[in-house]
Amino acid sequence: MATTEEKATHCGNKRGNVRREAAAAAAKAPAGGGGVIVQDWAVSGDRRDEKPVAAALATLIRPVEAITEPHLNAKGIPIMMRAHSSHPLDPLAAAEISVAVATVRAAGATPEVRDSMRFIEVVLWEPDKNVVALADAYFFPPFQPSLLPKTKGGPVIPKVHAATRGGHHRGKVISSKVIPDVQPPMDAAEYAECEAVVKDYPPFKEAMKKRGIEDMDLVMVDPWCVGYHGDADAPSRRLAKPLIFCRTESDCPMENGYARPVEGIYVLVDMQNMVVVEFEDRKLVPLPPADPLRNYTSGESRGGVDRSDVKPLQIIQPEGPSFRVNGHFVEWQKWNFRIGFTPREGLVIYSVAYIDGSRGRRPVAHRLSFVEMVVPYGDPNEPHYRKNAFDAGEDGLGKNAHSLKKGCDCLGYIKYFDAHFTNFTGGVETIENCVCLHEEDHGILWKHQDWRSGLAEVRRSRRLTVSFICTVANYEYGFYWHFYQDGKIEAEVKLTGILSLGALQPGETRKYGTTIAPGLYAPVHQHFFVARMDMAVDCRPGEPFNQVVELNVKVEEPGETNIHNNAFYAEEKLLRSELQAMRDCNPLTARHWIIRNTRTVNRTGHLTGYKLVPGSNCLPLAGPEAKFLRRAAFLKHNLWVTAYSRDEKYPGGEFPNQNPRVNEGLTTWVKQNRPLEESDIVLWYVFGITHIPRLEDWPVMPVDRIGFMLMPHGFFNCSPAVDVPPPVVCEMDLKDSGATKPIQNELIAKL
Repeated sequence: MATTEEKATHCGNKRGNVRREAAAAAAKAPAGGGGVIVQDWAVSGDRRDEKPVAAALATLIRPVEAITEPHLNAKGIPIMMRAHSSHPLDPLAAAEISVAVATVRAAGATPEVRDSMRFIEVVLWEPDKNVVALADAYFFPPFQPSLLPKTKGGPVIPKVHAATRGGHHRGKVISSKVIPDVQPPMDAAEYAECEAVVKDYPPFKEAMKKRGIEDMDLVMVDPWCVGYHGDADAPSRRLAKPLIFCRTESDCPMENGYARPVEGIYVLVDMQNMVVVEFEDRKLVPLPPADPLRNYTSGESRGGVDRSDVKPLQIIQPEGPSFRVNGHFVEWQKWNFRIGFTPREGLVIYSVAYIDGSRGRRPVAHRLSFVEMVVPYGDPNEPHYRKNAFDAGEDGLGKNAHSLKKGCDCLGYIKYFDAHFTNFTGGVETIENCVCLHEEDHGILWKHQDWRSGLAEVRRSRRLTVSFICTVANYEYGFYWHFYQDGKIEAEVKLTGILSLGALQPGETRKYGTTIAPGLYAPVHQHFFVARMDMAVDCRPGEPFNQVVELNVKVEEPGETNIHNNAFYAEEKLLRSELQAMRDCNPLTARHWIIRNTRTVNRTGHLTGYKLVPGSNCLPLAGPEAKFLRRAAFLKHNLWVTAYSRDEKYPGGEFPNQNPRVNEGLTTWVKQNRPLEESDIVLWYVFGITHIPRLEDWPVMPVDRIGFMLMPHGFFNCSPAVDVPPPVVCEMDLKDSGATKPIQNELIAKL
């Protein structure tokens, strides 16, 4: 019986996460019911002052139904007996999350234990790649045996087992494990409770009173994870060190409280027991004066008057969009893929493939996502030196996603997807319109005009965009995957939001940032993102037929072969092992990397491939002993390549929060130095931006963009965009331009 699984991570006295070895457990799953595997995360030692919060150990396995082999129709074509409503890679439904939570609760020994459980994540346990291959082959009729993995005797047609994705099935605990000395991500409910605890703490009230603030409703407490700077930050306690801000006395509901940072106050909160364990008013720094340019809402911005000359811009698709959506399966022109979503990563793109004429469906990637982001600050002063947020591993990009609004976040004909999560107490919450799918005009795709005849051919570019946006404290991040008609895939991150500021003493300046307003200072910092790309260039799921080649441009040495001193050429180098594949960008040599299929060639006899083209990038501007690098050693290189392992998902390990272990995750995995000459390849591309704040970034930062491109390199025999039809010229355009008939080119008359 084939099964799929879900992971439930919950917190209590002992912390929890789910067991990775689910395959063996899946075999134990009861017919007609769902099984559950759950893990706890444990802290060392029991303290009498801790709240009596208990944890259970369990993980949900989806129930399955066996379906007979596909029947043949009159023409001998295999057909499914009945249609399926869901695919094993579809995101969890709200009912499924409820099943996981209920199953975990039922494992509690007492009512007190069951009621006190706290949940961080309930996530899909993604099936093995061979299961995905079967599902892709059978899910949409007619049956497609070409999608099955290759075997010596040809494709195997086994009995199909399709997971029933209902929430009415019962669950059963089948295994459990405690993971010691880790802390899972923080939750929004914890942040809200932490703010209330700090604002109600008498010494804190007194410290704010010294700064002229008695109304606690004006105070903003942003809990930040402590990271790991020494033994005091060990994961035996669940800790946060909040940053404090204060609004001015304003009736504006969107008052920008980040314009007045409160410095000099040190607070340490035990998030497990929700108590302030350390407090010190170290230095009385006056609050910055109210900046008249601090607000950004309509009518509250500079001058108090918005622009009046912005005319409406409408994007109309009278015949509807070019894409088609079936559940979470998307087809757009020659592209097709699946949309997923997790609390930690947010948007996930599965099973990316291109339909290439007679060659059929050609896979490009099995799984694409952003798995981590790190934001280290460059000011050595308190409290800025400890701003080293791991926004995915410590907070969760998906759990902080927005409900998008048409006409604001996206334009045109839009298909939205909802996302479902468990909240801290185990309830299910839904973010409506969380993922946006739409088409965009992207200028000229290609053009050529024959100078002799004056005749021109031009095509406009259109791209399909899948995106979501999240807020982590003061910053907003938009994550985008763009699919183009010429076979390109672009990954893009848009950065906006509000700077994380500090207060200055009167007359004080600092070299580690920019003075934004009187008494207001924005430290320098960097934003790093990690894209994990489980590649499958011309490979069916699980086929180990990819390799990575690095290309650098070389200048030919002067001599007989370069008598004009103008020669240069591209030099390729095969990255044969994981340690050899730790690479950095080099714009001086136009360095890029090509993922090739070792068994498939194009019409010139060369191996087919896709190349990773870096955009602007940087490396950490910190010394090798910087504390945050012990958890984020993966930032030391722009590219890492590993052989696929289903347990290797997050570059800093599964639990970066308060992690005392050095170089856990990616930097440890590559020490195996697995061969890459022909393998199931996973790319880890690390890209970043160094932010030297400008006055123009205040009060809200205009979008900054960073990303990279995956481009076909010998994948096609010619341009795949040559068959894009000419643009349709509507009558209104002709009327507005004053054109009534084509004007003969003067050169044509001469010829």
